[in-house]
Amino acid sequence: MSSLPFLPFSKPTIDEATIAAVGDVLRSGWITSGPKVQAFEAQLSEYFGGRPVRTFNSGTCTMEIALRIAGIGAGDEVITTPISWVATANVIIEVGATPVFADIDPVTRNIDLAKLEAAITARTKAIIPVYLSGLPVDMDALYALAKKHNLRVVEDAAQALGSSWQGERIGARGDFVSFSFQANKNITSSEGGCLVLNNEDEARLAEKYRLQGVTRTGFDGLDVDVLGGKFNMTDIAAAIGLGQFAHIETITAHRRELAKHYFECFGPEFEAEYGAQLPVADFNNTNWHLFQLVLPERKDGQPARATFMKEMQALGVGVGYHYPPIHLLSLYRALGFKEGMFPVAERVGRLIVSLPMFTAMTKADVERSVAAVKAVLRNA
Repeated sequence: MSSLPFLPFSKPTIDEATIAAVGDVLRSGWITSGPKVQAFEAQLSEYFGGRPVRTFNSGTCTMEIALRIAGIGAGDEVITTPISWVATANVIIEVGATPVFADIDPVTRNIDLAKLEAAITARTKAIIPVYLSGLPVDMDALYALAKKHNLRVVEDAAQALGSSWQGERIGARGDFVSFSFQANKNITSSEGGCLVLNNEDEARLAEKYRLQGVTRTGFDGLDVDVLGGKFNMTDIAAAIGLGQFAHIETITAHRRELAKHYFECFGPEFEAEYGAQLPVADFNNTNWHLFQLVLPERKDGQPARATFMKEMQALGVGVGYHYPPIHLLSLYRALGFKEGMFPVAERVGRLIVSLPMFTAMTKADVERSVAAVKAVLRNA
């Protein structure tokens, strides 16, 4: 296997039409936020059933801005999952609020909604569920819980563009919904993100927060009434996003076929034979942004994930991991979090790996990836 070209964990696919569109933007003389950004927002809004959408330079600031629009700040608590990219919790601190974690479900690896509800206090003002690998939580239960406790919801759907819940696209319903277009996402704009909002008043406020709080009127009218930042998307990024977004249905369908082939290749006895845990076999709701395994501990006492990744690389197959538990990072330990607080997240965060999954992959690539996994685990 090692004689074959290296199979990366992820790789963006940019077609020639998109490359040409970027060239057109560069030649146009308008390369910052302009007509391409407006066109991208219009297409996204249509995709999400006509809801207002604003684009940004990351899928991190989208969550921060959602919290600011919701009025979340000092003295407030926001509950989220320990298994996510650290940005999910960092934005809570950025707005002056206190992050609170709830453990995850061992099967879905998403936040356990029962444990989330148990963590609610009088200070809780919002929740940030994360759709790991693109698999949504139970949306009906999520919003019933939010309504019961009068909480705002900021959906961290960074990995979930193209995912759905009971036939309805993620982003088409609910409260704030944040997506990422970072380089390894199903749809990329190189870097970027978008925020789906509830009404035009929120959309106008989002525009202020993304560009220094500025409101312009007439030829030379300018005012600032909120403290904004510099979070706008460029037309260069939007041109990439438009080119990618044109293929979202094809991309999502292809990734689902790749995921099905992963399950076929692993076979029904894989978990019992090798001791690793496969993801939920959902081919209706998730967009299969990632295909993740939870590894078994090694019998020789070596670190399971690091050793697995090293041996997979030696076989020519790239592996990622998403994610280490946020509450055990130094910044969060300093806030009082420690081992043992969220045992499911700690086990999953120590053993989870992401296998190759990207648009240009073939079924042969899946077969190669699975063969490598089995070879490594057989010798563990």
